[in-house]
Amino acid sequence: MDHVSMVELEHSRVSPLTGRGTDRRFTNRFPVQQEVRYRIVQARNPTKGGTGKSLDVSSGGILFTTTEKLPTGRMVEIAMNWPARLHGTCPLQFVATGRVVRSDGSTAAVRIQRYEFRTRAVTALSAATGA
Repeated sequence: MDHVSMVELEHSRVSPLTGRGTDRRFTNRFPVQQEVRYRIVQARNPTKGGTGKSLDVSSGGILFTTTEKLPTGRMVEIAMNWPARLHGTCPLQFVATGRVVRSDGSTAAVRIQRYEFRTRAVTALSAATGA
């Protein structure tokens, strides 16, 4: 997925699940699997959150694993390392804010309302491993 932006992926009309035809969703989902950190934005306890793994991502939503059921309708912030690099060299972090639309205790689906890509620092370990 190097050098491929989410916008370029969105223009691909092949279903990521079947590899055939046009996906009926408004935005295509792609099987990006990365560690995810999330936190509930509207919680009384602002540190309530956790970690999981993304299962699929689109510009409209993200499905990821959780260790607990997230409250439907609540706003969450999600951050994960993006697999592509800016200009092929600078690592990126995907940060999104959205509303939980479904959660069952092991996964949560969030409708993204805002997202951005941030540059992230390269550590000696990540530089050596290419992460």
